[in-house]
Parts: sequence; C-alpha cells; structure tokens
Amino acid sequence: MYSARDQVENSEWLDEVEATAERLDMDEAARSRAADLFLSNVPETDRSKRAVLATSVYVAGLVEGDGRSQQRVAEVADVSRLTISKRYEAMLESQGLDAPSW
Repeated sequence: MYSARDQVENSEWLDEVEATAERLDMDEAARSRAADLFLSNVPETDRSKRAVLATSVYVAGLVEGDGRSQQRVAEVADVSRLTISKRYEAMLESQGLDAPSW
C-alpha cells in the first residue's frame, strides 16, 4: 500500500500516468487502477519509474477490461515493448491479480 506522502512525492509521475492513459483513451477505472498500481510499485530511482509507469498502465488495462497491446502502451509511454513484457507478470502477482485468459 502507499501513503499520501507517496502521492505528493510522485505527483509529476502520477500526472504522466494519467496523461499516458488518456492518450490511450482508457476508461476512468483503468486510469485509477494504473495510478494505484504505480504508487504500489514505485521504485526508489527515477530511472526505473518510466518502466513501472508503462507496466502499471498495461496491467490496469488488462485487469479493468480496457486493455491495449504491449506495443501500443510502450509507444505512448516511451519505453520498449520488452520493458513491459519483462515486468507485467511480476506486477500482477505482487498485487494478487490474475491476468485474463486469452
């Protein structure tokens, strides 16, 4: 879980989560979930935050039924598709979430 302090300290990143989800035309439930996932997984270093941002948006879409492809999320979030591919299952597991069956 995260604290109000986490929200304040990462407000610029949360704005970026929102902007990324908006550019992907994701619904409000997915946007909210993406912010929660980001704050629950925010790394200490800024270097890793963009990867967590992209993965959070991708996972939120999966969980909320408003998914986008890894490639599309990666393009909008300015990361490689491999970045998301390597991280999303661990994020799902750490949050106790199940990936949809395809």
